[in-house]
Amino acid sequence: MAHMVQPDIHAVRRSADGRAEHFARAEGLFPWWSFTKTVLAIAALRLCEDGVLDLDAPFQHRPYTLRQLLQHRAGVPNYGGLAEYHAAVARGDPAWPRERLLAAVGADMLDYPPGTGWAYSNVGYLFVREAIEAGTASDLDAALRKLVFAPLGLECPRVAMQPADLSDIFWPALHGYDPGWVYHGLVVGTAGDAAAILSALMVPGKLLSAETLAAMLDRHALGGAIPGRPWTSHGYGLGLMIGAMEGAGRAIGHSGGGPHCVNAVYHFPDGDAPVSVAAFTDGNDEGRAEWAAARLAAARG
Repeated sequence: MAHMVQPDIHAVRRSADGRAEHFARAEGLFPWWSFTKTVLAIAALRLCEDGVLDLDAPFQHRPYTLRQLLQHRAGVPNYGGLAEYHAAVARGDPAWPRERLLAAVGADMLDYPPGTGWAYSNVGYLFVREAIEAGTASDLDAALRKLVFAPLGLECPRVAMQPADLSDIFWPALHGYDPGWVYHGLVVGTAGDAAAILSALMVPGKLLSAETLAAMLDRHALGGAIPGRPWTSHGYGLGLMIGAMEGAGRAIGHSGGGPHCVNAVYHFPDGDAPVSVAAFTDGNDEGRAEWAAARLAAARG
């Protein structure tokens, strides 16, 4: 079975009954990058179910809601286009204090009125992180353990807080990286852990109620094919990229990328045997991880 993916694609394919097939070094510890957003969304939605957070009330007296933050429709600016940010990361600088980041992106000046557009925002998810921490009176690591990891019996995933927390990551090039540069938080775990979370999410009542899961899966359509990537249509739910991939049908999950490595973690519900796939590889092309995930889904038996 390993011939379906290249040897530098580290992946797990998990079936609905919990059987998991491993490819390459899937047992390694990997940074989840923006798949962390899916985990944050699950945690925030669990707090909504508990009445701690409100999905549609004004978020902390601001002109947008938690739902809009989770769906990147709040208009909050992002730091992805800041040359100064990328230069500092490339130099190996320590992460900026929160206040410097927010000033650099002009976080109080929205890019568009909430609900009228869509633009990916890591800063929006920083605000989500802070709401989770405030709602649980704990740091993000403890909050995610309680709300997401422990209910599934997962002991390995953790939030990297400082460079030392990446000393055992699979890729040595990341051993000196400051995870504080990922302001919404950076979860570290195995490919199997990531696939297990996404697989459990798709079962109503396991992590979220059927009603909350339906809200999470309510997709804002964004378009059709993306050049160089397997998407034939794509959109965004609440912390979930949702669309269809060539040869694999519907795809629900999240891609991610950072220095030196990328990942794609997706649930593929179509066909006789729904599967969840988590694929990690080096480089900076998220499409390569997505193609690997789609191929593994298409080849499921």
